[in-house]
Amino acid sequence: MARPPRAVFVTMLACTLLAGLTNGAQAVGGSSRSETAAPVVLAPARARGAAPTSAGVQKVLAAALKNPSLGKHRGVYVYDASRGKALYSAGAATGFVPASTMKLLTTVSALETMGPDHTFTTKVVRSGTGGIVLVGGGDPLLTTKRVTDQLDFPSRASLQELAASTATALEAEGVTSVTLGYDAGLFTGPAANAKWEPNYLTEGIAARTSALWVNEGRLTPRMAKRATSPAQAAAAAFALQLRAAGITVAKAIKPAVAGPSAQDVAEVRSASLGDIVEYVNLHSDNDGAEVLLRHVGLATNNGGSYAGGIKGVRTTLTKLGVNVSKARIEDGSGLSRTNLVPLDVLAGAVRVAASADKPQLRHLLTGLPVAGFTGSLEDRFAGPGAGAGTGLVRAKTGTLTGVHSLAGLVRTTSGTTLVFAVATDTAPAAKALDARAALDQASTALSTCGCTS
Repeated sequence: MARPPRAVFVTMLACTLLAGLTNGAQAVGGSSRSETAAPVVLAPARARGAAPTSAGVQKVLAAALKNPSLGKHRGVYVYDASRGKALYSAGAATGFVPASTMKLLTTVSALETMGPDHTFTTKVVRSGTGGIVLVGGGDPLLTTKRVTDQLDFPSRASLQELAASTATALEAEGVTSVTLGYDAGLFTGPAANAKWEPNYLTEGIAARTSALWVNEGRLTPRMAKRATSPAQAAAAAFALQLRAAGITVAKAIKPAVAGPSAQDVAEVRSASLGDIVEYVNLHSDNDGAEVLLRHVGLATNNGGSYAGGIKGVRTTLTKLGVNVSKARIEDGSGLSRTNLVPLDVLAGAVRVAASADKPQLRHLLTGLPVAGFTGSLEDRFAGPGAGAGTGLVRAKTGTLTGVHSLAGLVRTTSGTTLVFAVATDTAPAAKALDARAALDQASTALSTCGCTS
């Protein structure tokens, strides 16, 4: 099936999927670094048209869920967000390995605890006579050099920008030579999750999580290989930028502790948390999710370790009305195969983001990939039985060997907004593409039905 051109897609998306949610245009790029709160992007779902029924949903999902490529452990959960009630579930009595749909739990917790306008600050402070310290603030998207591409989203802080401001401040005081230290002490505990496979670090699948890094710990931007010490690598990159800005930097660059009363020299701020959440979910960014997990730990007074973050996520989801008593949460990204989450919990993150009293969570919805067009769904929904869902299904993907999941929302032809989660964690490895296609077909069936009978 041919993809509709982007102009048609924008119109289609505005008039169909989000018609039950939006009061205005969806934000697609740019920065939200304003001092005032951003306007609500999405209004809550409201009932309209004929109500879908459990029998109707079961009927349209039956064929896709019978696909043998899904293996023995498959399930689906559907919630009527327009009317606020669970609608249908099958095979969802036990938890599933969620893979990257776990990011929904992490990012909705980050939005709830810190707010969508929160930013993360990377700064330089003074240290004694002629010394400065680079202090990490846990910016997951900090880059080495300023990104000039106007289409790049979100806008990102850079060491180049910070070095320029630092050099200007130092030169104004007649300082042209400094020693440099670095402080990544905001986060604590192991830099790598004990539940991850050992090859994740060696093969660059994940980085050692740090409050101070550039390019998500990569030695070269957009390449897989990661630094053994992301903070040290970031400090070395900052020294190069300072030298390029005319400041002489001593060769020895060592860890340091910036005192609470240390005088600030310069700083850069990240994109807003709302924009970062959109990026993490759109691109299924494992590293960004792990950084946000630690921020949740800090925001909930559980500390900046991954263990503290997990405690914070569980506490936050419980306060949001998502029952996590049967969920096993081991990380923020979903890389661990020991995660085990019921489908109603995965759908619950989307459910609360669409609720009337939580407009601060809407970035979870606006950052979901759009079937056939954006992020991790860009190359999906092209096969038989799924093409009609192009531009209509909006969902977070999850993929590990044998594990495939989708969790998101659709709007039925009768005007109801449905939140859903559909998954398998027993798919034969040789049937991976078929299993993904079956999930695409299931969500398409929801988006193209009234599901009323």
